[in-house]
Amino acid sequence: MTKMPEEQPKKEQPESLDELMSIREVEIIDLSEGDVGEGLRFKTNRGDFDAILPRSPDADQGVIWVCGARGGFGGPGPGTYARMAERFTGDGITSLRLDYRHANDVFECALDLLAGVAFLKGTGYQPVVVVGHSFGGAVVIAAGANSSHIKGVVSLSPQTYGAGMAGQVAPRKLLVVHGKADTRLAFACGQQIYDMANEPKELVLYEGAEHRLEECRDDLEELLDKWIPETLAAEIGPIKAPIQQ
Repeated sequence: MTKMPEEQPKKEQPESLDELMSIREVEIIDLSEGDVGEGLRFKTNRGDFDAILPRSPDADQGVIWVCGARGGFGGPGPGTYARMAERFTGDGITSLRLDYRHANDVFECALDLLAGVAFLKGTGYQPVVVVGHSFGGAVVIAAGANSSHIKGVVSLSPQTYGAGMAGQVAPRKLLVVHGKADTRLAFACGQQIYDMANEPKELVLYEGAEHRLEECRDDLEELLDKWIPETLAAEIGPIKAPIQQ
């Protein structure tokens, strides 16, 4: 008689972020010349990552910014993240600019972003907006679909790989921006993500703009300056997320 193999117990899906990644300590670090804000190092059970915190005094609204597959703090524009963070600080909105532990790994980078969200939540901030460029455009979608403390997602020049949860971002607001002259990630990527997503969603395509969106920098920053505060101030329905924070 053939013995049937024993059925392996199924792995249960984590119910909280702490089961996957927890912040053990936040250390103050020096910033590079030209960077504005507080330098932070997040020490977690999965490794350390750095951040820049341009903090607005007494603010309870926040935005988190992440970059492309190489990590770092640069972002599109160039310099759009730094300029927007400075502008928002004066408007009563704190920014958290995150680097990654393992750049170019959507899952691990989404965990870094979710840890940043948990940090802002734990220090008194209301649900936040997350902004990502290129590879980071997929990271913010993956994180946004998995957090009840994210109320808006901005995906700039995004890749489609890792963005398969676009349909689960709602009822959070989604803004997808792409340059129609992008030769690194064709604007069809942004269109595809927009098509996968549910309302509320918005797609903005800029004629003549390349991947870094430098050609439409002023228009992009004007768009973000309007969209992000409006989203932070808006009321949205109850958010259910697979991973609770």
